[in-house]
Amino acid sequence: MTVSTETITSPAATSPGTRWMQLGLGLICMVAISSPQYVWALFTKPIGAALGVSPAALQVTFSLLIVLQTFFSPLQGWLVDRFGPRRLIAIGGLLSGLSWVFASQANSLVALYLSYGLIGGVGTVIVYIGVVGQMVRWFPDRRGFAAGMVAAGYGMGAIATTFPISASIDASGYQTTLLLYGMIFGVVGVLAAQGLRPAPTPAATPETSQSGVATGAMLKHPIFWLMFLMMSLMSTSGLMVISQMGNFAADFGVAKMMVWGFAALPLARWSIPASRYALATSA
Repeated sequence: MTVSTETITSPAATSPGTRWMQLGLGLICMVAISSPQYVWALFTKPIGAALGVSPAALQVTFSLLIVLQTFFSPLQGWLVDRFGPRRLIAIGGLLSGLSWVFASQANSLVALYLSYGLIGGVGTVIVYIGVVGQMVRWFPDRRGFAAGMVAAGYGMGAIATTFPISASIDASGYQTTLLLYGMIFGVVGVLAAQGLRPAPTPAATPETSQSGVATGAMLKHPIFWLMFLMMSLMSTSGLMVISQMGNFAADFGVAKMMVWGFAALPLARWSIPASRYALATSA
């Protein structure tokens, strides 16, 4: 008598709390990699002054970070599937933290591009894509909720770190801040990744069998390209504002303005990930 592999227990039927623990660990991993993107605007002025470079040249760093996050996503998704979530996501968290550690010692634009931009971009995309893929597999019955929660976690990290990082820059300088928080983010990301486990293979049902779509078929579907265009336009406009917010605040003379007892720039930086978190969790 043969046993069909279709009878494998689904993730929803595993021991109570297992997949919720995986969701919590995924959130922590996402929190640990969010700051390189969201708090970049807080570093542009001090780094630009220290290196004596123009804002345009400095912003190439952020462009590298985002381009690598975007175009390496398919490759990183394949690598996580190939080598498993714990190892790859731990490496991604470590790289993301090290990008800040190395950037703290950068004394030229090239060094900044390679550290904050290149290493940071590769590290964050490994974690982001790996965690989203993990949660979709652990929550086949609540895929939208799980993906939205970990995407919200990417904003939650910046909510928690914007004001401390801003205060640290003012008190100790950007180099000490990059070094300290880079080590913290790296350690937190690596430790959280140690608890990640591959999701059990779900039992074959009409719902799950219809949910898988081959890559070739997906690329031929108009709705994919519509969603791709919508995400590209939304992300491009949002990231342009994020990356230039420090310069905008300085040009309008509101960088040091106080609002509700907080400096205007970090408060504005906080509001962007907070809005993302609210939208993701309400979806």
